[in-house]
Amino acid sequence: MNALRAQDLLQRFAQLNVLVAGDLMLDEFVWGNVSRISPEAPVPVVEVTGESFYAGGAANVARNLREFGARVSVTGLTGADPAGRRLLSLLEDSGIDSSSILEDPARRTIIKTRVIARHQQVVRIDRESPMAPATAQTHELLARIAPRMAAYDAVILSDYAKGFLTPAMAEGLCAAAQGKVVTVDPSPFNPLPWRQVTAVKPNLKEAAAAAQLAPGAAVEDIGAALLRQWGASMVLVTMGEQGMMLFEGGASPYHTPTRAREVFDVSGAGDTAIAIFTLGLAAGAAAREAAELANHASGVAVGKLGTATVTPGELLESVARA
Repeated sequence: MNALRAQDLLQRFAQLNVLVAGDLMLDEFVWGNVSRISPEAPVPVVEVTGESFYAGGAANVARNLREFGARVSVTGLTGADPAGRRLLSLLEDSGIDSSSILEDPARRTIIKTRVIARHQQVVRIDRESPMAPATAQTHELLARIAPRMAAYDAVILSDYAKGFLTPAMAEGLCAAAQGKVVTVDPSPFNPLPWRQVTAVKPNLKEAAAAAQLAPGAAVEDIGAALLRQWGASMVLVTMGEQGMMLFEGGASPYHTPTRAREVFDVSGAGDTAIAIFTLGLAAGAAAREAAELANHASGVAVGKLGTATVTPGELLESVARA
């Protein structure tokens, strides 16, 4: 992958239209300083200096796509609460279509609060009540999406195992998206049968759990098992500091080493990877090229604090530096 080829692909990204479906969250970051230990318990006292809010979960995948100029729509569920309204406002401010998001008065919008002091995460606080969509909600969302599907170049299913991607929802979305690039960021806590999709992108821990092989199995064996199990055209296993390994039927595994220069925060790096990998495939890149771009983008993302996105300029710089 050279810089000219990367630039050509990135120009195509801006012409794409992508649907993201999955678990929606609000990411809150509380920033502060630590100068003493609490007299009440052996924990740091954080003096708060600021707060930031970002669209998280599947909505963070959408943010990463939008950064590259793609038109993006999101489908999912939020609560009819202040956090849900803030999340919808953040999506609107980013130019992301939220018309296929349902507000559910019976649910609470998921909030993940991270307390950061001296560039380190002190604690994460999760406020969530995972709930599956009601049958009527599944039907309504699929009915909203069906007439729009022809306009999409790709569909991303982002599963955080918070309830949205039930078998009925996942099967309905995949059936409607036949003929499109369909990629999945799976969760080991929601083992759905991802059949007939273009690609599945687990991390190594998720891949090992899904493959159900003996402990310590080689990643090559894990990837081969998942290709057979899922019936996907390809499986991309992300391996942190070891980079990524791409598996395609009939081809040798392809390893791309990590491109990260510094690692400050891994929050959202998987969202960045699935977004760029999908854009690459939808733009006509070979699978190995798409994996390389995703690996570069993830390397940039982990060098930032917070649920960060990556810009086209940063991605091109990383490719040129390699």
